[in-house]
Amino acid sequence: MTADPKPTGDLRFSDLHLDKRLLDAISKIGFEYCTPIQAETLPWTLACEDLIGQAQTGTGKTAAFLITAIQTLLETPVDEKDRFASEPRVLALAPTRELAMQIAKDAEQLCQYTGHNVVTVVGGMNYDKQREQLQNEIVDILVATPGRLIDFLGSQDVFLDQIDILILDEADRMLDMGFIPDVKRIIRKCTSKEDRQTLLFSATFNQDVLNLASMWTQNAEFVEIEPEQKTAERVEQTVYLVSDDDKLPVLVNYLKRPEVEKAIVFANRRDQCRDLEEDLKNQGVKVSLMSGEIAQNKRLKTLDQFKKGQIQVLVATDVAGRGIHVNGVTHVFNYNLPENAEDYVHRIGRTGRAGKTGVSVSFAGEDDSFALPEIEKYISQKLKTAVPDEDLMATMDNPPITRKRGGRRPQSGRGPAGRGGSRPRRN
Repeated sequence: MTADPKPTGDLRFSDLHLDKRLLDAISKIGFEYCTPIQAETLPWTLACEDLIGQAQTGTGKTAAFLITAIQTLLETPVDEKDRFASEPRVLALAPTRELAMQIAKDAEQLCQYTGHNVVTVVGGMNYDKQREQLQNEIVDILVATPGRLIDFLGSQDVFLDQIDILILDEADRMLDMGFIPDVKRIIRKCTSKEDRQTLLFSATFNQDVLNLASMWTQNAEFVEIEPEQKTAERVEQTVYLVSDDDKLPVLVNYLKRPEVEKAIVFANRRDQCRDLEEDLKNQGVKVSLMSGEIAQNKRLKTLDQFKKGQIQVLVATDVAGRGIHVNGVTHVFNYNLPENAEDYVHRIGRTGRAGKTGVSVSFAGEDDSFALPEIEKYISQKLKTAVPDEDLMATMDNPPITRKRGGRRPQSGRGPAGRGGSRPRRN
């Protein structure tokens, strides 16, 4: 969580009558003024009202719901002798490991003076360690992805009947990723909606998301924050009209340009990302893969190497890309145009951060140029199209890899759920 360098509104956090320990943490992070979504939502959520919030990534919604949760924990402490391990008071559900870990990191910063315990349960990381924390620690805030939480509910390592606040982040993404049946099972295990506060956030609200929101909330206030600009004003955007065969040479030659310090290359599918990583390595590019099939500890190591400049290029899917919050990304490449116009905005938002300028380069080939009109309509601007310069069409140093296409590789699933003991039960 980084401080906004300039005020974005008139409401200060010090105006909200927050507990001094929480306010001290907010000040230490460098926050003074609320962002628009924080200013709109906090007066409602701090009054214990349910909320449905529409906001893009990067608007400050994570801090908004965490500040509410921590303030509630501080205002309504429960005597330690009345608490058991495995019983969180706040549950934050997120669709991806990266987002869950970012929420947990932000929560730990905000809890630095309050003494609250934040536990994260996500797939792809040490199952036994997470299980041990649930079984043996008093958990105040539990941040989870649906699949792993279902595992721990099944093995009775966690119980959700003492939840005071339920937070659902990126509800639209959970719907897209097929998590809603899991989320419904999880919510059935929670305190009833009459006895908890529910905060639901989504970047978009179609009818399906609205139906779910009405099922899970009670008399919720609806807050919509339109981004000031749907695409970053500091990002120069170009679309190259190229054949599919020319995409790789153009990308490789562009990456050799001295101004390309840190780059993220997006492709639409995991198999395309795997191939791209192999292709770029074959041309001598320092590159790593970021997709859902990569083990979490490896992804964290890769992100660290990328931040330090040991890796120049990350190849990512949209889901993995949402978890990449790295300042200093100079270029974003769309190897394929995304089918969803909103994903285009999320992709290019990885560059032009923290007051710096950035460059977005998209390739429109035979198969994906149809997506252009929808993207232009969504961002309310015409994108600059061009044919690549001659130097970008130069022959690559090494011959491209030739591939025979067979059956698709099996996709990795969740690991087996463990079995554990249960907590002592109340009379």
